[in-house]
Amino acid sequence: MPDPLIVEHFAVGPLACTCTIVADRTAGEAIVVDGGDDAETIAARLAELGVRARYLVHTHAHVDHIGCMGQLRELTGARGLLHPADLPLYQTVREQARWLGMPDPSVVAPDGDLVEGDRIDVGRAGLDVLHTPGHTRGSVTFALTRPDAPTLLLSGDTLFKGSVGRTDLGGTTLEELTGSIRTKLFAYPDETVVIPGHGPPTTIGREKRENPFLT
Repeated sequence: MPDPLIVEHFAVGPLACTCTIVADRTAGEAIVVDGGDDAETIAARLAELGVRARYLVHTHAHVDHIGCMGQLRELTGARGLLHPADLPLYQTVREQARWLGMPDPSVVAPDGDLVEGDRIDVGRAGLDVLHTPGHTRGSVTFALTRPDAPTLLLSGDTLFKGSVGRTDLGGTTLEELTGSIRTKLFAYPDETVVIPGHGPPTTIGREKRENPFLT
């Protein structure tokens, strides 16, 4: 019998943003993390898995992570959520798209806020929200907790394998970014796997030992 819990990561859009689907087959519900700008691919995958998106959540408001929130919400009926500190940045998402030569995305009002300490559940899977400002003011990391499995961190553009996110695109500082990583993410055990917003996975232990921005 297949595991009722689904956790899938795949790259979407021209900047290869990591989109994650977290779902419970038994409940028939899913959370989409960072749908990016490829709504039709994501909606098709949800249909293949036989689950309905309940929430569309975003680590931050750069276009490659949130550009299709409006379109994906129309296709799925899910609620789109964003940290309120990134709402001003989200209002510039069309301008961001033009800088990158991407089609204009629709800009819609989010259905709710993501704030520190929130928990978003579908069936037996859940995401805990950690406010990790630094890449942008409203950047968040999601801690994915599952029965009988280690915690998984979805770090967006806060922490990468061997690097950290830029701080020149969100009105922030490197000190804010590294402070968020040290106080929030490094609190997890060394074996905790981190899924960044772009590129390969890593672990908390590896980044403590080898990340030149953090050692």
